[in-house]
Amino acid sequence: MATYSISVRLRRTTVEERYVSVPVTDAMMRTQPDDDGAHHLDGEKVLAAAVELGQDDTGWLPEDRQITVHPIQKSPDDA
Repeated sequence: MATYSISVRLRRTTVEERYVSVPVTDAMMRTQPDDDGAHHLDGEKVLAAAVELGQDDTGWLPEDRQITVHPIQKSPDDA
């Protein structure tokens, strides 16, 4: 009896994590103080600096890996 197979395109997604230390400098502060004169960190600036610090490949640790069916199925010859 003949055997047949079907090619199924899979996608593997690996999630990694890393902690970075963002220096608290004047550049990380909001430009305007609150009404009471208090100065606060600007969260968007802190997160942007963290992403910049995380650009190198050192210190990353695996957190999760998932294998799913790729949403776009195409022939292996098309790859």
